[in-house]
Amino acid sequence: MTKEQLIQGLKDCGAIKFGHFVLTSGATSDYYIDIKKASTDPRILRIIAKEMSAYAKGYDMLAGMELGAVPLVVALALETGLPYVIIRKEKREHGTGKQIEGSDVKGHHVLLVEDVTTSGGSVIKSIEVLRAADANVHTALTVVDREAGTREKLQGLNVEFIPLISVSEILQKKRI
Repeated sequence: MTKEQLIQGLKDCGAIKFGHFVLTSGATSDYYIDIKKASTDPRILRIIAKEMSAYAKGYDMLAGMELGAVPLVVALALETGLPYVIIRKEKREHGTGKQIEGSDVKGHHVLLVEDVTTSGGSVIKSIEVLRAADANVHTALTVVDREAGTREKLQGLNVEFIPLISVSEILQKKRI
């Protein structure tokens, strides 16, 4: 599959929206990449998992933060056979009190999966949680990078950043 086909799939399922949006980072934007819309479409989710699987070789485990990365990490686990964990945004105050759901990540080489990255805040938080649990995290894989600083911030953490596609590729005039 080519980047153009993935972009077309995102457009076809309605994941690329235009208007006025406030992003998780607090920034405003005149476009929104709704990967949740894409990840609830089995056809597009399968395409994303297949594309991500090319980057999963050599890892012991996958990880994704709730909510947006969960369907992606599950689909990638099914595609690759790798186990996965879910990272909660906040540590639970009840039950087991866990922030990482699933197997122990200690000593495992973990591939971090994300849906859309903007400033990198969610990815950085996920890396911090995983590293605090003694996981080896050196790569973050996202479907779409909004190109607003994630790459630079992750370089400072010695984390390779791999977007399947960038927002500039999506917004090229000939595609919209």
